[in-house]
Amino acid sequence: MKKISENIIVAGFGGQGIMMLGKIIAQAGMLSGLNVTWIPKYGAEVRGGTAHCMVKVSSEEIASPLIVSPDSLVVMNKPSIIKFEESVKSGGSVVINSSLCDYNIIRNDLFVKVIPATEIASDIGDIKGANMVALGALLKLRPFLELKDVVSALKDILPPYRHKYIPLNEKALYEGFNFRA
Repeated sequence: MKKISENIIVAGFGGQGIMMLGKIIAQAGMLSGLNVTWIPKYGAEVRGGTAHCMVKVSSEEIASPLIVSPDSLVVMNKPSIIKFEESVKSGGSVVINSSLCDYNIIRNDLFVKVIPATEIASDIGDIKGANMVALGALLKLRPFLELKDVVSALKDILPPYRHKYIPLNEKALYEGFNFRA
């Protein structure tokens, strides 16, 4: 097995599927036989307030679940990029949902993918899939998980009454992965 160590922060507003995205990454990591941690953090308002989670995926044991300097950052809104941009490791990757974030990255030592995730998700049928579009874009930049494991994780994380949305989420994942600006 190749060595994998990825520290990810996913951030946005409550209600954008931020926590769900973190859980899916963690579950996909476990399905890949990796060690994982997932820590959610909500603002006071929860839905509509700020939300972010920290996810670690590693082939090695994880000593601490906290992330100070992530390898990857997925931001779904402008306040999140303003808050977390400076914390990303040099050479790290940032995925920005340009549908809700008109912000230019200040740093030039990051790999940045700007993607209209909300618009893409809306075009394929449901804006709630924007988080999966963003994950697909991240996995194109940093292939620390296989897409098939992410799709399998959807079956584990989504409750049975939402399994009808798995094909839509899978399509959103691949649209993000294959997006070219």
